[in-house]
Amino acid sequence: METTQYLDIFIDESTEHLDILYEQLLRLEKNPEEKAIIEEIFRAAHTLKGMAATMEFDDLAGLTHKLENIFDGIRDDEIAVQTEMMDSIFHAVDHLNAMVEDIANGGDGTRDVAEISEQLALIEKGEAIPKNVKAEETEAPSSATAMKLDEFQLAILSESKERGFTNYQIDVRLNENCLLKGARVYMVFELLEKFGEVIHSDPPVNDLEEEKFEFSFSVMFVTKENPEELKSKIMKVSEIEKVQIAPFSLDGYKAAQEKKLDEETEAGGQVKEKQNKGKAEKSNVKRPAKAAPTKTIRVNIERLDILMNLFEELVIDRGRLEQISSDLDHYELQETVERMSRVSSDLQNIILTMRMVPIDTVFNRFPRMIRQLARDLGKEVEVEIIGAETELDRTVIDEMGDPLVHLIRNAMDHGIESPSKRREHGKPEQGKITLEAYHSGNHVFVEISDDGAGIDREKVKNKAIEKGVVSKNEAEAMSDQQIFELILASGFSTNEEISDVSGRGVGLDVVKNTIESLGGSISIDAVPGQGSTFSIQLPLTLSIISVLLVELQDEKYAIPLSSIIETAVLKKEEVYSAHYNKVIDFRGQVIPLTFLNTIFGVENKSDEEDEFYSIVIVRKGNKLTGLVVDSFIGQQEVVLKSLGNYLTNIFAISGATILGDGEVALIIDSNALVK
Repeated sequence: METTQYLDIFIDESTEHLDILYEQLLRLEKNPEEKAIIEEIFRAAHTLKGMAATMEFDDLAGLTHKLENIFDGIRDDEIAVQTEMMDSIFHAVDHLNAMVEDIANGGDGTRDVAEISEQLALIEKGEAIPKNVKAEETEAPSSATAMKLDEFQLAILSESKERGFTNYQIDVRLNENCLLKGARVYMVFELLEKFGEVIHSDPPVNDLEEEKFEFSFSVMFVTKENPEELKSKIMKVSEIEKVQIAPFSLDGYKAAQEKKLDEETEAGGQVKEKQNKGKAEKSNVKRPAKAAPTKTIRVNIERLDILMNLFEELVIDRGRLEQISSDLDHYELQETVERMSRVSSDLQNIILTMRMVPIDTVFNRFPRMIRQLARDLGKEVEVEIIGAETELDRTVIDEMGDPLVHLIRNAMDHGIESPSKRREHGKPEQGKITLEAYHSGNHVFVEISDDGAGIDREKVKNKAIEKGVVSKNEAEAMSDQQIFELILASGFSTNEEISDVSGRGVGLDVVKNTIESLGGSISIDAVPGQGSTFSIQLPLTLSIISVLLVELQDEKYAIPLSSIIETAVLKKEEVYSAHYNKVIDFRGQVIPLTFLNTIFGVENKSDEEDEFYSIVIVRKGNKLTGLVVDSFIGQQEVVLKSLGNYLTNIFAISGATILGDGEVALIIDSNALVK
């Protein structure tokens, strides 16, 4: 059977069934007697097994079949659900997930699942599982025979051995909660290069740099260093979970490759025979009844990206046509352009809707992570997800995973107390973390709440003064919320001890920077002893934005409407001086002014008789600033374009756009200007 044409559908549907397995296993752990959950898991496993068998992915089908047997026993009350067995089942699903990912990356889905299969067999028989089994032990360690070494690399390894060097294969596994995998790989490579030479890596270096790997990688290394000393040095790199160093045998490698070649040749003959047999039996296969026509189709995300790029060009040309029709003042042309604008606006809404993805694609991985983290920290935590169907642009979704991981780890370590402490404070032993998402206007809000210890205002303030984040006088004048937001500063941590979860002062500053780079903001609210809430505000989409066009001398700039509170024209005598800064009284609140002419080095207007300031009031969190411009032009939808690799880190500029008259306008990053 030719299955290649069905591969994309198989990968998509397998991923959906694996998501169901993860979700329902978490529910089953809390409600072990719930028959509906057991039936849902059994159906997902049964369907996945059938699909894998049809596609001839035998390892995947075999392991899923063992899971199916266990849940068949559970629903027939022959097997009782216990915590120890749940760990093994989760690990088995991790293996299934890794197989599907391997298939998606062009592999054949084969994997060493002997050990996890033995554990599942013990569960099926009702026997106890050894307690020392861990997740990392169920994963097959990298094998030197799996590495594909070319003739040049083999020659180097042979020559190095003759010169008194030793060839080693080093297998490194990162912590599953590691966020900057590429950075950890770089640190390991930098360390290794001090003591020898890396000949080969699996996956390749480019994939490692781009984080296109799970949590394990292997290198072929030539050195004279003692392997035990080398291992201890590698283990000092943070978030490294396991290191294995084994001597590499050239003779053993060559023998294994020859054996593998013989097996593949033999297997090729069997496959051909099987295909011929299949053709002979094809006429006897009973065809299923014709299915009802589907009303949905799967579209590759790359096609949507291309469609979006083409539409962005259309928006630029639409603006150009509007400008031309306005200049020519031709009635029929203006009428046609207006109709084109309406149609293109509808088209824009459809394309943006097609790119929308439920935030559930980010949320659904957190219950599993929280479960494991709670076990590591000795805490009991319940997860509640609200508004998982809320949709965001795929570009925003792709960037949101890491910030949310940081915030959840922070809530688990700093927020939720241990069961004993919660008892002392009259709280239930089980803590609660709530993930909530909802729409509000052109924004999406994502909130991470916990019912833990909250934030100690005095502790944060004292730590901030000690770290030099703020002065003592500044700290005394700050509101509670401003004090809470100090924990977002780089290098800030209230943990006295460094652990695998926190204490290094890295994390929340990454959250803040990532969210602001997406045009969003984050605010913190907390009540000591009752819990804390981190609220993230994000734009619905990033590529096409509404802006206010303003003018500085003869130059045009764009300010995103999402940051603007309102515009104002004030007399010069309404501007005051305070602490060497210009300020205004805005609805009873004193806010500073920022003169964009000074920021961007544009000459001021020569008209000294102008008695007014044109001001754009912008917001970042709870802070306001007035941006002083020469004049307002008007509101417009524009396409956000990058400034390219040569113009990175330009202060207060987030990109550029092409206007209807062909002129380029820089887009102002108002977050950088709010003090």
